[in-house]
Amino acid sequence: MEEARWYVAHTFSGYENKVASDIQIVVDNRNLHDLIQEVKIPTETVVEVKDDGTKKEYQRKLMPGYVFVKMVMTDDSWHIVKDIRGCTGFVGPEGDPMPLTDEEVRKNSLERVSVEVAYAVGDLVNVIDGPLEGFSGTVNSIDAENNSVEVTVSMFGRENRVEFELDQLEKVEE
Repeated sequence: MEEARWYVAHTFSGYENKVASDIQIVVDNRNLHDLIQEVKIPTETVVEVKDDGTKKEYQRKLMPGYVFVKMVMTDDSWHIVKDIRGCTGFVGPEGDPMPLTDEEVRKNSLERVSVEVAYAVGDLVNVIDGPLEGFSGTVNSIDAENNSVEVTVSMFGRENRVEFELDQLEKVEE
């Protein structure tokens, strides 16, 4: 069986949650977890501060009118998603489903990419990518969940704390 890829389904405005839950219900009822593996609506948490100082937290859709579906594209899976009430079809040329590229999957935070690092806090590292490529520094902290590393880099005679992505650094071998 071919590998599942991420596709984007277009929905009527305001129907994203209904379409996503209906897809999930059909998958659960028909036991189609091997065909349709995941359904997501990209959101962000927004904190709104009212005039009286009270805070209200809510989820805002990043891409209203769209639902992301990780699925193996077959006639059956295509019909299951396409026939959900509120779904108008797939995003792609002339309505033909077009899978997202790996870059688009990362950009939309649909899947976490784990990076194995060979350095630890206190290690000397070289910057191997980005505008500071060629500089060296000492690792202060590593936040693997957010793909970031804080490094103290000496530039122009000053110590500067700079944030990098995990894969922009390599340990200096002694």
